Amino acid sequence: MSTRLPKLVAFDLDYTLWDFWVDTHVHPPLRRHHVTGKVTDSQRNPKTIEFYRDVPQIMHRLQAAGVMIAACSRTDAPSLAREALDLILIPPRTGSDSSAKPIPAIKFFDQLEIYPSSKIRHFKKLHEKTGIPYDEMLFFDDEWRNQEVEELGVTFTLVSNGLNDQILEKGLEEWRKRHPVQVIEDVVGADGTLI
Repeated sequence: MSTRLPKLVAFDLDYTLWDFWVDTHVHPPLRRHHVTGKVTDSQRNPKTIEFYRDVPQIMHRLQAAGVMIAACSRTDAPSLAREALDLILIPPRTGSDSSAKPIPAIKFFDQLEIYPSSKIRHFKKLHEKTGIPYDEMLFFDDEWRNQEVEELGVTFTLVSNGLNDQILEKGLEEWRKRHPVQVIEDVVGADGTLI
């Protein structure tokens, strides 16, 4: 079984990495508690701003493997989404040095395409900025309509109830199935030269 990974993995934000719509469920300003690190908004009953449980280790895994990570969101509140990514702290990787400190989530993202627009536009911008072919991109999103990116050659994976390890593996498996490693075997002629 192949363990090959795409060169770029992109994630929608709302209901893919976190359980809310940042432009309607979250009210600025956001705050990070100086002791707990917990991020909340300014509502009377503050909403906790955090990723789904498996997301931090998924980010560590992809980053350690050298995969480029992108956020692609069509939110109407791009600055608030960026602020949330800047304030959310991702704990050190499991099994890492005990002196390791949490890292702002935004540092895990190599590319941010966060603005109201079609996901097609987001991926065209990613391709333009990175030079990565569409067939080397995998995208996770909670909205079926965003499957439109497959027209470009991007592999799309629907996220029904937030990103988790099983959804990640399902997406990777589908991407590998569509893009198997092609091995070119050397053919040697009778005289010992490559044909």
